[in-house]
Amino acid sequence: MDIVGENSATGIKCHLKYIPYSYFTRDTQRRVKGVVMNADGQVKWVLNGTWDNKIEIAPVISTNGTKDSPIYKTGNYKTIWSRRLPPLDSDKYYSFTTLACQLNEWEEDVAPTDSRRRPDQRLMEEGKWDDSNSEKVRLEEAQRLRRREREAEAESAASEGRPYPPYEPVWFTKLKEEGNDTLFHVYKGNYWECKNKQDWSKCPSIF
Repeated sequence: MDIVGENSATGIKCHLKYIPYSYFTRDTQRRVKGVVMNADGQVKWVLNGTWDNKIEIAPVISTNGTKDSPIYKTGNYKTIWSRRLPPLDSDKYYSFTTLACQLNEWEEDVAPTDSRRRPDQRLMEEGKWDDSNSEKVRLEEAQRLRRREREAEAESAASEGRPYPPYEPVWFTKLKEEGNDTLFHVYKGNYWECKNKQDWSKCPSIF
């Protein structure tokens, strides 16, 4: 995995390697190792750790060996990420982390398209399972109807020789990475301004 810096960090790159699990190795399982390079490609930091426990980083003091097999002398390692252990009663909550348990907590004044406003989810949170299931079926039927309508509109536009604009996210725009076909989404702005004004006129009705 390559993590590439932008703006003030342009040119800086972190290259990570995830070591596959192996039943036969004596090495630490779920290992991650990597380096951070500056804009000139010089390795300035070394990372080491596991993806399910902690990641440590150390500055590179000197480099020996060959270009293909460098040997880095480093300073002291310091922990930059460590796993937050689940609550003691997590077994009562599907072994979710605290963050996962909080993701669907209700918040006032968010966009009407916010997933926390999904009526079937709200009903499920309240323990109304039958009502939640009925609401889920209704939402799915409405989604299918909107899709059929868009498909019909697209066919009509094609037969008339006019372009039919694809669906565009309200708060993000889709871009392509330089040098490859990887797509990513960039925040367009204005969400927080609309939230402060409670102006959600841009949002479609999806629930």
